[in-house]
Amino acid sequence: MQIALPTPMLAGLSPAQFMRKHWQKKPLLVRQAFADAEPPASLKELAALAARDDVESRLVTAFDGDWKLKQGPIARLPAMSKPGWTLLVQGLDQHLAPARAVLDLFRFVPDARLDDLMLSVASDGGGVGPHFDSYDVFLIQLAGRRRWRIGAQRDAVLRDDVPLKIIANFKPEEEFVLEPGDMLYLPPGWAHDGVAVGPGCITGSVGFRASSVEGMAAELLPRLLDDVDTASRLYADPRQEASAEPARVPAALVDFARRAVEAAVQRPQALERALGEALTEPKATVWFEPGEPLPEGQGAVLDRRSRMLYDAAHVFLNGESFRAGGRDAVLMRSLADNRTLSAAEVARLSPDARELLDQWTEDGWVQPQTP
Repeated sequence: MQIALPTPMLAGLSPAQFMRKHWQKKPLLVRQAFADAEPPASLKELAALAARDDVESRLVTAFDGDWKLKQGPIARLPAMSKPGWTLLVQGLDQHLAPARAVLDLFRFVPDARLDDLMLSVASDGGGVGPHFDSYDVFLIQLAGRRRWRIGAQRDAVLRDDVPLKIIANFKPEEEFVLEPGDMLYLPPGWAHDGVAVGPGCITGSVGFRASSVEGMAAELLPRLLDDVDTASRLYADPRQEASAEPARVPAALVDFARRAVEAAVQRPQALERALGEALTEPKATVWFEPGEPLPEGQGAVLDRRSRMLYDAAHVFLNGESFRAGGRDAVLMRSLADNRTLSAAEVARLSPDARELLDQWTEDGWVQPQTP
């Protein structure tokens, strides 16, 4: 991706300029960001996906002002002629190639942060109420029209009488009606309310990962313990004196525990390995169809559900880490960045790296490149 070139998708800004001026700073409204915009799936296809138990979906209704939330699978949708409902289908990029292509347009943000593409289908007046997200979002109007009201609200209070996180004291500052092809970027924490104007409203939401300190620690600590040496020394206290306070935790044991945690983090490449594995771990709903080894003379493409990253010493794929160096590392990094390797590039892999690529293809993580 040419990050220094201006693009209509970002209102004439280059990706580099957008990241400096807007990312996590201020909203950006782009009229006709996608001149030929069309949904990556029809309403019928989205309804079929929402009915599956391996697809994350939700149905939000506000009939007569009564907010209700139904988690998928959704067996049947209300009629589009009935106002006030919204279907949300999450992770569409994992299921449809056109949706994956939309997500790939936003890879000027590191893959470690990029999450998924969600589609919102709504009848007239449909929406999920005024709310805010803890992550960045690009809202792309793909069909129909949607009215957005937004505000940099810092005193939001949530309603406690509805099954959604709806802001009770919403204070909009700006209002836009998005037509097909228009896009609105919002940084984290910006309050917003999108309401369909007419039936057949389809909006795509490109969302991003934003881990909390606690969440990141919970993900990393178990992985840091995976390769702890079980033969390491045990706690010993030959100088422990008799205690008149038997329930008090000994200070020496606290120090031992602190050193144990610090040692787990400080092992060479331990934190980097754990982070890369956590960032590429597939979601619980993701599964891969086993395949065959990569045919000779053929290129390779990452499966659209695969998450692949790298650092200075590893490549990471779908929750696993692999050490890489030299020419193999260069080629594997190219596979991660471009999500494809040509037949000529595959031929340059070492026998060990080629064997690993064959294993990934058998696992369904990588697919043969089609002409």
